[in-house]
Amino acid sequence: LLHDFDWERHPTLERHPQDGAPVLEGLGYPPWFRRAILSHADHTGVARETPLERHLHACDELSGFVHACALMRPTGLDGMEPRSVRRKMKDKRFAANVSREDITRGAEEIGTDLDDHIAFVIAALARHAAELGLPG
Repeated sequence: LLHDFDWERHPTLERHPQDGAPVLEGLGYPPWFRRAILSHADHTGVARETPLERHLHACDELSGFVHACALMRPTGLDGMEPRSVRRKMKDKRFAANVSREDITRGAEEIGTDLDDHIAFVIAALARHAAELGLPG
């Protein structure tokens, strides 16, 4: 969650996450941590080199997309399967601001099958369903 802490204040590519990095530095976060946050956004030009950087990028767009899918279901994340998420990915009007390319590339960058990665993210979010305002 910390990687997007500045999104509400700076919801543009010109400012997010670049404007948040100095804030994190001022709070004492180490360089490797700030670099991971910068690398999750392609437009910063910071290449993803470490497992943390690759996994943060891989989970960023997908977690938002899975959350959007859950909001459309009466059961939320409960019973959600990767194939239903993939079906929603084909609908370009659904969660239109989420980059499908980033989702697929993220799974590739961590060397994981997309369906397995989707299942992992569903399970991870399900543990926090109540905090996310979702049933199940």
